[in-house]
Amino acid sequence: MADRSLVNGLNGEAKRKRKAAAEAQNGTPAEGQLLQKVLDLVGREHLISCPAEAKIVEFKHPKELEALLQLDINPKGMNQTQTEAFMETVVRYSVRTQHPHFYNQFYGSVDEVALAGAWLTDALNTNQITYEVSPVFILMERFVLAKLGSIFGYDQADGIFAPGGSISNLHAMLLARYKLHPEIKQSGIFSLKPLVAFTSDQSHYSIRKAAVTMGLGLDNVVQVKTDSVGRMMPQELKKAVKRAREEGKEPFFVCATCGSTVLGAYDSLEELADICSLEGLWLHADACVGGCAIFSERLKHFLDGIHRADSIAWNPHKMLCVPLQCSVFLTRHKGLLDACHSARASYLFQQDKFYDVSYDVGDKSFQCGRKVDVFKLYFILSVRGLDEIASRIEAAFDAAAYLSEQVALRPNFRQVIPAAQCANTCFWFVPESLRGKEETPEWWEKLGKVAPRVKTRMVQAGTLMIGYQPIENKNLVNFFRMTNTCVPVPTSADMDFVLDEIERLGKDL
Repeated sequence: MADRSLVNGLNGEAKRKRKAAAEAQNGTPAEGQLLQKVLDLVGREHLISCPAEAKIVEFKHPKELEALLQLDINPKGMNQTQTEAFMETVVRYSVRTQHPHFYNQFYGSVDEVALAGAWLTDALNTNQITYEVSPVFILMERFVLAKLGSIFGYDQADGIFAPGGSISNLHAMLLARYKLHPEIKQSGIFSLKPLVAFTSDQSHYSIRKAAVTMGLGLDNVVQVKTDSVGRMMPQELKKAVKRAREEGKEPFFVCATCGSTVLGAYDSLEELADICSLEGLWLHADACVGGCAIFSERLKHFLDGIHRADSIAWNPHKMLCVPLQCSVFLTRHKGLLDACHSARASYLFQQDKFYDVSYDVGDKSFQCGRKVDVFKLYFILSVRGLDEIASRIEAAFDAAAYLSEQVALRPNFRQVIPAAQCANTCFWFVPESLRGKEETPEWWEKLGKVAPRVKTRMVQAGTLMIGYQPIENKNLVNFFRMTNTCVPVPTSADMDFVLDEIERLGKDL
């Protein structure tokens, strides 16, 4: 038996050597070389920590970039030289989100610890579905969801990691409908009154998409009016619910926003929870952007009342800079996810396994294949520690507040709202040609063209990347929206650079 094992081992080694020799002859990378090349690229191109003097992007228009990439898939494949050259081209023309002046969306660089976690789980390549194939990460997910539930104030919590905030919000709406009408799992929605969901007019578009996916229709998503800084007005919600009932419809779901996408507004959770309790409605807290405040004693007041929400969505891949994707869905209704989604596929979720099958969590989601996203989050929280996490989050909020103060002080800038909310700062740049002029409709029309033109210049220069947008229902023309994240930790000097660079790029407009 021992001799046979030795022979098998020698044969296996011989096969590996023949394979390596064949690869060398063919020119394709030998086993392990490609991963080493990636690691070398990450270090050489500063893809973890990018110097400020580097360009954020070497921008090319689509047709130019197509010519440079020379995308092709052929029968012979690439040799080692071609493979390495192609990887370098991909890096060269990709946006460096790790650049200290990338503020375009609610993500940016990645924390090195969390990235290490992502690489390790991708190498393990398991499916977060049953204990037998993912024992470590099933236990880890249970622990992290319980810990986060406690942090958000739930006495007990259930939940799941989802592919993004949009899917987390869809989970919430599905659970709300199932809790109200569990019979639809078998018989469908056809005998029901039209179900109506309520959300603020500044909420994320995924709520409307979820309504379309569920067959509710956009006509049954009521966008409730917000105040001057973008918070849902509780009295307007009451009116909207009453109106829906009078129309013979059935209200069932309210989405509160905790850190709205553009203005960074936090809805009043306590007031909305009172209304939902009185009306028998499911309250969901979309805290995908602003949920990070819960880790800071100084900032957690923004989320007062979140423990009263039936469900919560939070995206660590936003402000916390866990690698995309990492989205948490929590609910205080234990077992409801399983009841709503379970299909009991006999080839996966056999009830006569040799271990406790309650650890097979895949049936709680409408997905089958599910990435292990929990390890990235667990790793950063456990290695960095909650005190460091809180400090980073406070720095992001403080940078946004400092930027808002500087906007108010500089004559070429104007605040969209009086102060920053969440880690967002919204402002206009007013070039010299528009300063001191009467603010007629034509003046505002011209101002609305400034941000797109400055954005074009900053992308072409590669020095800065910030988003812009209008808010039509508040009659606000295009303005800049800065979004600070935790990695790299933003400073007041970074914020000064943003305003200085916009002035430089737009001084001749």
